[in-house]
Amino acid sequence: MLALSRKKNEAIIINNNIEITILEIKGDQVKIGVSAPKEVPVYRKEVYVQIQEANKEATNAEGLEALKNLLG
Repeated sequence: MLALSRKKNEAIIINNNIEITILEIKGDQVKIGVSAPKEVPVYRKEVYVQIQEANKEATNAEGLEALKNLLG
């Protein structure tokens, strides 16, 4: 993991087209802004994990249903 220090209104660039800017620092909370192309999905990690789990469950359920149909 790369750890960087940034101050308010400073930014980092990822892959030439994603910019992350520090908008506000208040206590132990940091507000960031993300500028990325529309085709690049940006999620909070906890939301991303939920999406991955839901996709895995859906795939498992669909696969089980397909197997039941195959075996008839």
